[in-house]
Amino acid sequence: MYRTLTALTLGAALLAAPHAAAALEPDLTDPQVVATGLTVPWGLDFLPDGSALVTERTSARILRVRPGSAPVTVTTITGVSPTGEAGLLGLAVSPTFEQDNLVYVYFTSASDNRIARFRLDTPGSQQVILSGLARASIHDGGRIAFGPDGMLYATVGDAGVTSNAQNQQSRNGKILRMRPDGGVPASGNPFPGSLVYSLGHRNPQGLAWDAQGRLYAAEFGQNTWDEVNLIVPGGNYGWPTVEGTSTDTRFRNPIVVWSTAEASPSGAAIDGETLYVAALRGQRLWSVPLNGAGGAGTPVALLQGQYGRLRTVERAPDGALWVTTSNRDGRGTPATADDRILRFPPSP
Repeated sequence: MYRTLTALTLGAALLAAPHAAAALEPDLTDPQVVATGLTVPWGLDFLPDGSALVTERTSARILRVRPGSAPVTVTTITGVSPTGEAGLLGLAVSPTFEQDNLVYVYFTSASDNRIARFRLDTPGSQQVILSGLARASIHDGGRIAFGPDGMLYATVGDAGVTSNAQNQQSRNGKILRMRPDGGVPASGNPFPGSLVYSLGHRNPQGLAWDAQGRLYAAEFGQNTWDEVNLIVPGGNYGWPTVEGTSTDTRFRNPIVVWSTAEASPSGAAIDGETLYVAALRGQRLWSVPLNGAGGAGTPVALLQGQYGRLRTVERAPDGALWVTTSNRDGRGTPATADDRILRFPPSP
C-alpha cells in the first residue's frame, strides 16, 4: 500500500507495537487534491455538511473548501499581523454550530496573540474572547480545538522567551483550557482562576483526543528532540529545563520523541488507535500507534518526501484524512500547485 515503507521497516514496527496495524488506515496511495494554489494553509476544521473551513496564515483569509469545487473566501479576519511564523493560525468550529453558527480563530495582532469568534452567517462581526498572549515572529503556538468536554483548548508558544514556559502567571508556553466565551471553566482546570491547563511547553501545535478522552499534543523541540506528550491537568513538560526525556521527577516525559530533522511536528489527529502527526521539516506524515493506556508504540513514517512540508492533518466526518502542505511558508520548495489540501479516503 505504501511506497515509502520497506518490508523490513513495516515488520519492525508491527513487532514493536501490537496496535500498529491501525496505522495502515486510511488508504494513502491515491489522494484527492481538494485545493491548490493556497498560501500557507494552517487551521482546518469541518462544518456539519462535511465541507471544511481553512485559514491562510499570511493572507488572513478563511476559505470554505469542498471536494470537487473551487475554494470560496468566507471572510478576511481583521487585525491580523503576519510576521515570520505569526499570522492567522488555528481554527475551530463550535461543537454546537448548528445552534450557534460560531467559528473560532487564533491569530497574531500587532500587539498580541488572541482568540476571536464570529458567526458564519455574519462573518464580518468578530468578537475577541481572549487577548494579551505574548506574540513574536516565532513560537506562537496557535492550534485551537474543542475537547470532548465542550471546552476550547489552545496551544500557546513561549514567544521566544523560554522563562514564560515555567511561569504559572504567564499564559505563554502553555496549553490553555477555557469556556467557549473565553472564561475560566467552573471545574477541571488545575490552577484556581487560571486558564492554564499544562505548562513547560516550547511551541506546541498539535491537539488530539482519543476515544477515552485523553489529550495528546505535538510539540516542536529546539535542536534535538520533538515530542508527543500525553497531557494531564497541571502537568509540567519540562521546557526549558528539559528537551525530550529526563529523569527529573518534576517533569512528565513525552511518549514519543523524534529528531527535529525527522519531524518538526505541527498538526495532529487521531483515527481509531492511530495518532497522525504532520511534519514540516521532516516532510512526512507520522503514524503513531496508541496502546490504549496513554502510551505509544513505534511510529511509522508515511508520505515521506512526496508532498513536501506538511502542516495540518484532520480526520473528516466521513473518515477521510485531510492534510495541508506548507511549502510556501518561506522554508519549503513549492511545487506549481502548492500549497495544497489533500484528501486521503478511508480504506474500503
